[in-house]
Amino acid sequence: MCRELEVSEREKVSLDNERTLLLEKVEHLEKELVFERRESNRKLSELKSQRRRETRTPRPSQIYGFLYSHPLSISPSLSPFFALQCNYSENKSFQNRVPSQPSPNNVSITRYFEVTKPIELPKTKPCSYLILQHDFGNTYGNPPVLAEYKPPSDCPSQDFSKIVLEWKATCKGRQFDRIFGVWLGGVEILRSCTAEPRATGIVWTVEKDITRYFSLLKNPQRFSVYMGNIVDQTYTGIYHVNVTFHFYPGEVPQSSLERQNSVSGFDFPADLVIPISRNLPLNDGLWFLIENSTDVQKKKFKIPRNAYRAVLEVYVSFHSDDESWYTNPPNNYVKANNLTNVPGNGPFREVVVRLDERIVGAIWPFTVIYTGGINPLLWRPITGIGSFNLPSYDIEITPFLGKILDGDQHNFGFSVTNALSVWFIDANLHVWLDSKNERTRGKLMKHKSSHPQVSLVSHFKGVNGSFLINARRSIISSGWVKSSHGKIITYSFQNFSFTNSMEMKKNLDLQIVSQAIEANRSVLARLPSTFMYYIKSMQRFPFYLYSDNVNQGNGSFTSLVNLSLGFNEDKFSDDHFGFSMSSLRNLQNGKGNMLVKGNLVVSGLGSTQQVYAYDSNEECYFRNVSSKNYTVLYDEKRDLCDRKSFP
Repeated sequence: MCRELEVSEREKVSLDNERTLLLEKVEHLEKELVFERRESNRKLSELKSQRRRETRTPRPSQIYGFLYSHPLSISPSLSPFFALQCNYSENKSFQNRVPSQPSPNNVSITRYFEVTKPIELPKTKPCSYLILQHDFGNTYGNPPVLAEYKPPSDCPSQDFSKIVLEWKATCKGRQFDRIFGVWLGGVEILRSCTAEPRATGIVWTVEKDITRYFSLLKNPQRFSVYMGNIVDQTYTGIYHVNVTFHFYPGEVPQSSLERQNSVSGFDFPADLVIPISRNLPLNDGLWFLIENSTDVQKKKFKIPRNAYRAVLEVYVSFHSDDESWYTNPPNNYVKANNLTNVPGNGPFREVVVRLDERIVGAIWPFTVIYTGGINPLLWRPITGIGSFNLPSYDIEITPFLGKILDGDQHNFGFSVTNALSVWFIDANLHVWLDSKNERTRGKLMKHKSSHPQVSLVSHFKGVNGSFLINARRSIISSGWVKSSHGKIITYSFQNFSFTNSMEMKKNLDLQIVSQAIEANRSVLARLPSTFMYYIKSMQRFPFYLYSDNVNQGNGSFTSLVNLSLGFNEDKFSDDHFGFSMSSLRNLQNGKGNMLVKGNLVVSGLGSTQQVYAYDSNEECYFRNVSSKNYTVLYDEKRDLCDRKSFP
């Protein structure tokens, strides 16, 4: 017995020493990343200064007006921002803001687009299959549109290295933006928002890499799409949709031995993807609806007993009272001024994920602005960051596998801190399986989930005032799983910070919001051999809004908006293939105004400028584009890495 204790102590000391070395390596890698990040920001600033000298972006006063003729229920006591935000249709899930409008007949069809890096494709000919062709007319409250998916059987090669979903849609007339989801076998593979059409017609395309769902795509599945659209005499836009899958064979065939030798579960897609969503039949999407801050939606699941890694991928979107949650004032201000039509609960939101009632992760979401959001003219034809392909968020579940490898059912639960109606949330559980063992064993070593530390400083007199909200949170977990690969110890770290500065001026006519969210995630795995892998993602989401209501007399006013929206991410990983690193800087700036008379928005204009800069040790992509009222003014693209001038 003493000898066993002695060996155990030696193992513990060895583990502690190795963990210290690993953490020192992590610290070294992070210092390198910070240096690279500073250099990237410096070069991006230099490039922006150079572009400002080289190009002339028209001022808003130079942009031609755009005619509206849609009645709005605008309260005279509120700013246009609040009025537009609080006016809803019978469908609580969709905001009744300014829809798309008729346009002159001599204007050609308009192509909308979201600025993003093109998918890197192999130099092989894809096998392409039309999965769905459908016209989404009056579909609100109806079941999702279904199709039967069958894996490609007539491709020359079944060894696919890339699989791409292509969504292509056209529409003409008048219509709101509509959120929609795409599911395969109950697994969500795309969350998106429609573009708002015009009378002469629009077209847009979304391409998404869905290779991570490869195990799902190998078998027949039910394909589902839900888009809650309303068509009547006023809202005439019907969305004509084609969904196609493109299967790209690999340039170099990969042997099954390579797959078996990759023990990390990092280099290949998961062996199994389990849907954590609602079951059909439904007259809605498969997502869960979170209606308030106490609402918790749960789903039972069971995993195979030979799992050795698991990652939960979560899809999130926000609507109705919480579509612009980042502008919601605190409740003490709302109650003191009896603002019954103004959404409250403050601007802080977090999605909390529980496994059998234990908090295992959180999401502090990116501020996606849909194509009809804040000022619709800002998003024509350049749409808001993430609006056509909403981001999903990964949470490492591997440290908790020891709790769910018993063959019994368990449950995931989803809630949203401070939520108002309504949030759409579902998830996919990606599971890697041990092909040589029928059972694996595991144990949760450590888990610490601190409560979010939230502070609020309020200063207001009447409806004029200022607010400062700060929040922080961290979640740390570690655990081991023993499989045919040996004993793998996984460490998971999540760290978040949030700050929101808000000002209300001119008796609610002026609102200024400045917000920044930081979400850092890292996963560290130690394997029996000296091999390890490390993944880190550092995200920062800056947001700025200036919304002013200027009285023009005769019962009319002008709504003025200045907006800045950013999605920045640094990623790096280290595994047996080597070290990789990437940096993304994605920033949009927009200006717009709308003239409102009575309950009519009679004219408006908008302009948007965006710089997208991606750099990695494998590829680069840069795009600088600007537009005004449906017209692209300037568009520069580069995909060659010029380290001297590339940000």
